[in-house]
Amino acid sequence: MRKSIILLTMLLAVASCGTRKNKAEKEEWIRLFNGKDFTGWDIKIKGSPLNVNYKNTFRVENGAMVVRYDEYEKFNAEYGHIFYKEPFSKYKLRIEYRFVGEQVPGGQGWAFRNSGVMLHSQSAASMELDQDFPVSIEAQFLGGNGVDPRSTLNVCTPGTHIVINDSLITTHCLSSTSKTYHGDVWVKAELVVYGDSIIHHIVEGDTVMTYTKPQVGGTNKPKTYPVPDGTLLKEGYICLQAESHPVEFRKVELLKLK
Repeated sequence: MRKSIILLTMLLAVASCGTRKNKAEKEEWIRLFNGKDFTGWDIKIKGSPLNVNYKNTFRVENGAMVVRYDEYEKFNAEYGHIFYKEPFSKYKLRIEYRFVGEQVPGGQGWAFRNSGVMLHSQSAASMELDQDFPVSIEAQFLGGNGVDPRSTLNVCTPGTHIVINDSLITTHCLSSTSKTYHGDVWVKAELVVYGDSIIHHIVEGDTVMTYTKPQVGGTNKPKTYPVPDGTLLKEGYICLQAESHPVEFRKVELLKLK
């Protein structure tokens, strides 16, 4: 009898491992960035028409999507965003990023080693010519200065609000609980997005920020923006930022969730 129980336990363990393996094998991650060119992406830089890559800001180098400012004499608030062509609602998003080099002259102090990925964003085509940032939820990427603490995977809300612990948050940016990443190191970020219900920010495997009910709100959006305040954001576009400091992105991958 005892041998039968042991055998049954072993069989159940093997079956469980097989189920987990099959589940992992069924995950179909989509490479949003192909490592070669900007196929499937739209560029919008403040002051320039759609898909005009002002001063060659966005480039592909060594298999990475990079932001460069070597053709700028001075930065004059030419905030840039590069959008994936397709909107998404429920998904996991993986991105590896790192900051390199020096900030371009004219960049704001807060933009030092500052970038991010915008979630549930309006489309690139719907942005106004001189619009700074798309209406969206930003998972903010920040790098350290080598001395002071500075969290990453924070949340910022251009033209939007979020809810935390049943309270509407109207503060533009909130810090996460992450550690500081100094230097030119690659950082692994993951965003888990469930439509208009809940969003998790994860850095190097640690969940450092969670909030719910992303929605349109506030004054930090164009006056002509057509969606009323309080409208929950169920889906939108994904875009990466250029805010005056050179930054690199690689392994931009997405898994659709049911």
